[in-house]
Amino acid sequence: MLTSNIFNGENEGSLWQLGQSITRRLAKADKKAVARRYYSTESELKKTALYDFHVANGGKMGEWWSFDVSHMCGLSLKGKGSVAFLEKLVIADVAGLPPGTGTLTVFTNEKGGAIDDSVITKVKDDHIYLVVNAGCRDKDLAHIEEHMKAFKAKGGDVSWHIHDERSLLALQGPLAAPSLQHLTKEDLSKIYFGEFRILDINGAHCFLTRTGYTGEDGFEISVPSEHALDLAKAILEKSEGKVRLTGLGARDSLRLEAGLCLYGNDMEQHTTPVEAGLTWAIGKRRRAEGGFLGAEVILKQLADGPSIRRVGFFSSGPPPRSHSEIQDEKGANIGEVTSGGFSPCLKKNIAMGYVKSGLHKAGTKVKIVIRGKANDGVVTKCHLYQQNTTSHPNSSGGAFQLWNKLIGICFTSFYEI
Repeated sequence: MLTSNIFNGENEGSLWQLGQSITRRLAKADKKAVARRYYSTESELKKTALYDFHVANGGKMGEWWSFDVSHMCGLSLKGKGSVAFLEKLVIADVAGLPPGTGTLTVFTNEKGGAIDDSVITKVKDDHIYLVVNAGCRDKDLAHIEEHMKAFKAKGGDVSWHIHDERSLLALQGPLAAPSLQHLTKEDLSKIYFGEFRILDINGAHCFLTRTGYTGEDGFEISVPSEHALDLAKAILEKSEGKVRLTGLGARDSLRLEAGLCLYGNDMEQHTTPVEAGLTWAIGKRRRAEGGFLGAEVILKQLADGPSIRRVGFFSSGPPPRSHSEIQDEKGANIGEVTSGGFSPCLKKNIAMGYVKSGLHKAGTKVKIVIRGKANDGVVTKCHLYQQNTTSHPNSSGGAFQLWNKLIGICFTSFYEI
């Protein structure tokens, strides 16, 4: 699936400049190192329906965007057994989702580790739409296909379609709804966070989900690729300058402020959902029944507690980066930073990482080692900045409220401005 990202907001100045600066610096990064990180070669690099549009608008393109803006892969599962099949692979209570709603979930392996995270939507009882990280696309699709063959061999009714014919635009920020409303007859105020619709936008047949990866309100718009360019231009034109193109720098700082995992950094195959702070994503029924890969390990961690936990940090000195050592006040190693940087909204250094259980409580003083120097830090909740989302009026409890608070959508990579 091809993707683009469009961001709008009132506090755009410093964030926009930061995104521009980071994008320019990263574009000069060591190409060999980047290729190794994303497991791709120059021959495997892909362009999207909006590639030329981004270049024409000043986008800085480079090899390290190994999937360009195609960092997500959308697919549909159909058939009477689609819910039962998916519940064998993920931790969510898929059966309990009302039609037209979705949630974050995690694909797990036999040891309880995270193969990938995904946003899943129950379109209907016999149709599930999900989005997985493009950096994990090959292994995810192979994993799903392997288990689908076994499920169908036992008489299960499920089939799939990979939506390579569609592009995905993410319109994010407090002005997302009024900006998009110009292009559709559907009343967007009636679509709440986590909800899904199939509707016409700018004359194109789209999948619309009120969700995103910034911690702000917004939408992800799956559009046939032949209409992607026209839709992107229409959003910009109708916004009268209030919507701007943006990419890696802004998106990464925003997701970090909101405490959202980046798969491959903050969560990997050896990390369980419990350790990653995604316990809320394990449905109540699933905790009682299990039935998903690695359930024995995960349910034991729910009962006894994990040995490590993901937490947030504020720190002094240079901004922490991935793999920075975390020490207690006596200098003993207690963990490692997985993501970090300067927060444009909070005007301070922020980070997330894993520490030993017992040292994870907010207010715990730590040292974060950067270039050989220990800098003062303090543990805080991962959710570092209070975002704004449009939650359902009946969401005083359950998945809507939890997802609105945590918004844990994790994508693998981001791209050009």
